[in-house]
Amino acid sequence: MNIAFFGSSLVSAYWNGAATYYRGLLAALHARGHRLTFYEPDAYERQQHRDIADPPWARVVVYPAGGPEGLERCLKDARSADLVVKASGVGVFDEELEREVAALRSPSRLVAFWDVDAPATLDRVEKDERDPFRASIPRYDVVFTYGGGPNVVRRYVALGAARCVPVYNAVDPLVHHPAPRDARLEATLGLVANRLPDREARIEEFFTRAARLYPAGCFLIGGNGWDGHDWPENVRAMGHVYTEQHNAFNSTVEVVLNVNRDSMAKAGYSPATRVFEAAGAGACMITDAWEGLSQFLEPGSEILVAHDGAEVVEHLEKLTPEGRQRIGAAARRRVLAEHTYARRAELVDFVLAGSSVAEAS
Repeated sequence: MNIAFFGSSLVSAYWNGAATYYRGLLAALHARGHRLTFYEPDAYERQQHRDIADPPWARVVVYPAGGPEGLERCLKDARSADLVVKASGVGVFDEELEREVAALRSPSRLVAFWDVDAPATLDRVEKDERDPFRASIPRYDVVFTYGGGPNVVRRYVALGAARCVPVYNAVDPLVHHPAPRDARLEATLGLVANRLPDREARIEEFFTRAARLYPAGCFLIGGNGWDGHDWPENVRAMGHVYTEQHNAFNSTVEVVLNVNRDSMAKAGYSPATRVFEAAGAGACMITDAWEGLSQFLEPGSEILVAHDGAEVVEHLEKLTPEGRQRIGAAARRRVLAEHTYARRAELVDFVLAGSSVAEAS
C-alpha cells in the first residue's frame, strides 16, 4: 500500500513528543511492504533541530509553513496514495488538513485520522458543536488513536466515527535497548518531559516534591521549557534530550520516572513513548497511577506505581540494586514479547484490510 502521512515531524523530536511513535510505527509498516511518504511543515525550528536524517523507509517532504501553496502541492501529490493519513497536532494548517484529507476519500483511496492526543481532541470537539473537525469525523474510514482505550473509542463512535482503534506506543528493539552507562547522567531519579501546561502540576508533585522530600537523592530532568524554573538544590536540568541520548539516559539513572499529562492520566490506557523506551533499555520505572496500566506492564513486578511524590520517595528508599535490576529486566521481557511496533503495525494492517474492531482487539 502507498501511504501518505501528514504529521508534525518524522525527523525531529524537538517539541515533538510523537516523533518516536511515528518512527517506530512507520518503520514497522514499511517492513510489512508499505511505501510511505511523510509530509511535515517547516515549523517550530524542528528542521534546525533534526535528530535523524531522512530514513530509508520513508520519503520525507518538508513544506513551508508560511503559506498554503506548499501544502496544496503536498495534497495534490497525496492523491496518488492508497491511504492518506492526517495526524492530530501538526501545528500548522490543522483545520485545513482535517477537511482536505477527509475530502480525498474515494472508492480506491482510504483516509484515516490518527489522533496522537485523543483526550484533548475529544474535549475540544465535545465542548464546541461548531468545531470544524466535528463534521469531518464521519468522513474518515477509520480513526486510529495513540491511546485512550475503551473510553476514547466510545466517545469517537458517539461522534460518528466509522471505526476507532487504539494503536498504542511500543518498543522498537533495534532503537530502544540497554546502553553503556554515561557518568554525566548519573542520578537517583530521572525524568524526560517537556514543560507543558497540562503536565506541569503533576511534575511538581511527582518529581519536584519528591526531590524536596528526599534531599539525599540526586534528581535529573531533561526536556524543553524548563529554563529559569526554581528547582530544589538536588535537581539538575539538562535541557533537550536528543533521541540518541535516550538509551544512555534510561540505562544510567537508577530509576526512571514517568509522569502523564492530565488528559492522558484521566483517560487512562495511554502509556507514553517514554514508558516503552525505558522498558526497552531495561530500566526500573516509577509511574503515576492511571487506569489500564496492567494491560502493558504489571504493577509491582514490572513497574512501580505512585499516587504522589511521597510514594515516589517510598519506592526510592525501599529499592535495592537487585530490585531495580529485577524490575527492569521483567519490564524489558514483557515489552519485547507483547508490545513491539511490529505487533502494532500488524494490527493496523488487520484493520485496514476491513476486519472489525471487535476482531482487531
